[in-house]
Amino acid sequence: MIRSACVLLLAVALASCARPDNKTHLYLQRFFGECGAEYGGKTDITAAEGECGIITTMIDRFNAENPDIHIDVNVVAWPGYPQLTAQMAARDPPDLVKAVDPYLKTAGISPDSFTPAAREGVTIGGHIYGLPWDTHGGLFHVNTALFAKAGLMRGNEPVLPNTAGELIAQARQFEQRTGKPYVIQSNVGDTAFAARNLYTYMMAQGAVLFPDPKHIRLNTPVGVQVATFFRRINAERLGTQNMDTPGAIAAFVSGEGGIYPTGTWMIGSFQQEAETPGRPLYKSYAVFPYPRLWGSHVEFVSGHSWIVPARKRSAKQREAIARFFRFMAAHNYDWARTGHIPAFKAVLDDPRFKALPHRADIAPLASIGRPLPSYVQRQNAIEGIVGEEAAAAFTGQKTIPHALSEAERRVDDLLAEVD
Repeated sequence: MIRSACVLLLAVALASCARPDNKTHLYLQRFFGECGAEYGGKTDITAAEGECGIITTMIDRFNAENPDIHIDVNVVAWPGYPQLTAQMAARDPPDLVKAVDPYLKTAGISPDSFTPAAREGVTIGGHIYGLPWDTHGGLFHVNTALFAKAGLMRGNEPVLPNTAGELIAQARQFEQRTGKPYVIQSNVGDTAFAARNLYTYMMAQGAVLFPDPKHIRLNTPVGVQVATFFRRINAERLGTQNMDTPGAIAAFVSGEGGIYPTGTWMIGSFQQEAETPGRPLYKSYAVFPYPRLWGSHVEFVSGHSWIVPARKRSAKQREAIARFFRFMAAHNYDWARTGHIPAFKAVLDDPRFKALPHRADIAPLASIGRPLPSYVQRQNAIEGIVGEEAAAAFTGQKTIPHALSEAERRVDDLLAEVD
């Protein structure tokens, strides 16, 4: 049975099997969508765009460059957990995830080459359990035209807050001068949004969210302080109300608010708007990691990585996996064009990466990013529970102590069922 923590952090499963065509076949299970009609069979990675286009072209390129190997791809819906559950029910699970240290060694990849956030996300008990591929987390996507109207620009840079009090003051100034909300929020149906905010600003104050593998601690003075802050944003209507993710994205690209805190994966779409004359974001877009509001500048992050289930494999199969790892590591820059932070230090320092729009501004996420502890299982399910209860606290549907205690109870009950 796969450890659920690895399923969250190491999001794509890789296995192998034999076929009668004299090729070594690797079975690859991934998400990121299906776009074979547009990109199937294409091998020019530089011409591909978006997560689906880039990963599809990369795999086709690998197959073309390695005629003795073939990648058989199974595209699943994000985040892939229903498919894994079905495989387990059918008695065909991917088995235990194994340490990949030998594959990395064969591929000539040193864990020292990973960024701190990427390495932390795949390290369990001193061993590496996946090839990290990126770091992704929340960013402050900023409408600089509205920030200028609000008097919150210093030269060409938006003025972001350094404390929770400064954010409230700037939000009031923004609303008074623009007539629009400072923050665009996806508080409806987006549990990741609320969980990310709560996790980030509790971590920044040194809170230990999981004191052990079976318990979460949220209903603490720090947790209440953070939840009270986000409740204040909603109570004073400094942020949008009752929006889901599509509504929040549409509001931001339409110029209906100053900041939209959402993920790295939106950079490409928003930058395209910023390069289109006549659009509200035209030449008016900037993006940065979450600002420090309390304590240290730390931000909750996650990441995608390639993992290998524990099965017996031939020497050819093991060598094929190492070659696949080597290929993916060599093309980490291409994947970073999606907006995600690269997993390799060398790519962060690569002039090509630095030349991409906004990458110099978001690069600190590789060092300030912190994933949840590797011993925490069922992290995706936990995020759903925490996000649901945190959103109820932020929007006033529940009192803050009640919502946080309910989150603790539900998460602890879930973890008690995990072997």
